[in-house]
Amino acid sequence: MSKYDYLIVGAGLYGAIFAHEMNKAGKKVLVVDRRSHIAGNIYTENVEGVNVHRYGAHIFHTNNKEVWEYVNRFATFNRYTNSPVANYKGELYSLPFNMYTFNKMWGVVTPEEAKAKIEEQKKAAGITEPQNLEEQAISLVGTDIYEKLIKGYTMKQWGRPCTELPSFIIKRLPVRLTFDNNYFNALYQGIPIGGYTKMIEKMLEGIEVRLDTDYLANRDELDTLAEKTVYTGAIDEYYGYRFGALEYRSVRFEEELLDKENYQGNAVMNYTDSETPYTRIIEHKWFEFGKDENGNDIPKTVISKEYSSEWKKGDEPYYPVNDQKNNDLYQKYKDLADKETKVIFGGRLGEYKYYDMDIIVEKALNAAGR
Repeated sequence: MSKYDYLIVGAGLYGAIFAHEMNKAGKKVLVVDRRSHIAGNIYTENVEGVNVHRYGAHIFHTNNKEVWEYVNRFATFNRYTNSPVANYKGELYSLPFNMYTFNKMWGVVTPEEAKAKIEEQKKAAGITEPQNLEEQAISLVGTDIYEKLIKGYTMKQWGRPCTELPSFIIKRLPVRLTFDNNYFNALYQGIPIGGYTKMIEKMLEGIEVRLDTDYLANRDELDTLAEKTVYTGAIDEYYGYRFGALEYRSVRFEEELLDKENYQGNAVMNYTDSETPYTRIIEHKWFEFGKDENGNDIPKTVISKEYSSEWKKGDEPYYPVNDQKNNDLYQKYKDLADKETKVIFGGRLGEYKYYDMDIIVEKALNAAGR
């Protein structure tokens, strides 16, 4: 007899929700994670009163009321709204691209003037059907904004010229002929007060969790413990890279604790020129308005510089490179996964998709429901 109904590999958002739902349904669950902490890439750690997002910034945003109500069972969310700033060689611009951006770039004041300027530059570039990211960007915001605020940042982020990147990457780019500074424009958004780790702790209450446990290195032993396995790691790694490795972009962080109250005055600042080696600087305290959990001002600050890099085995995989070549390769692994009767693949790495957190919640709930 198996000791557990479910072995869940990965104590991130997907794994924690699946574990919580199964535990609630009276199933016996074991969660394992190769890291020394729970919460996966949304792990936050308190440093001098600041909740630091160790694996990059995560801002919860959704239009799905059910998903919002679900996560609010485990945490109280603040009213943080994502309004990044773009820094091009010391010139500061509003993100998302809106009337503040267009006014700073061209001196235009009305939406009609902004629209006319974009159309004029699109026409001058001779773009009718965008074939790549560069053409798509110019058709959305014109040549000037593309050159200053998109080109360098995107090349650093993906490690490829914009002419070699597919247009779909930038189709979701928010462009507004209003003064709205809300990047996501979602009905519900915010950050859990006290950080994401506390939220995941709540989800995993009463559930056995083994950290520093590498599932793939101990697969034979761990598989005998449970009826079914929920696997949230990389699908190609699960199958021993049988058809080759899927490609990802990785991110390296340089973190600094500074003995000052305020470094950049905003949680997120993107560096959009190609000369600055990092893509952005996160100042974590502004996700919670510079206050600790008791509402006191935090005297110090923590910043993280983000450097994008090509993923290699041993690095942390962040962004799947969902081009045709990689999607075709993933399909081969998915065909194997679809034949499994005792393994469920889920999450960003298990499905080789860059999911926002609300979609992860939805998918984990749907899988647990099935």
